[in-house]
Amino acid sequence: MAYGDGDSTYQALGKLEGIRTLVEAFYRIMESTPDYRPLFDMHPSNTHVSIDKLVAFLSGWTGGERLFAKTYGQISLPQAHAHLIVTEKEKQMWLGCMSDALDTLDYPDDLKAYLIEKLNFPATRIHQVSQARHGHDD
Repeated sequence: MAYGDGDSTYQALGKLEGIRTLVEAFYRIMESTPDYRPLFDMHPSNTHVSIDKLVAFLSGWTGGERLFAKTYGQISLPQAHAHLIVTEKEKQMWLGCMSDALDTLDYPDDLKAYLIEKLNFPATRIHQVSQARHGHDD
């Protein structure tokens, strides 16, 4: 089964436990890496809810249980991030940090490449909505 079919991506990530490990690595890297620290500083000081929301989102997004809708209601990622100024730089930082988090775990290269390619779409939409709302140029 190819990634993106049914729950194949969710399974390949190690289900909910694997996704939580990935997201915790993502936030740890974001906090401790100077190049990503500006992203970390955009989050509330208590990152537990942010971590839980990303885990819940990724669960459904990868074909697992739709935990975000169950816990937090429906989401529009661009609107949920519209209060933030997200330039191309922040978008690339986010994708780079996620790539680094994936690299710290024992995932196959094709899964990592698939995820970064697919995550580029919501990251681009968040960037576009931010540009429209805040009128910034990159």
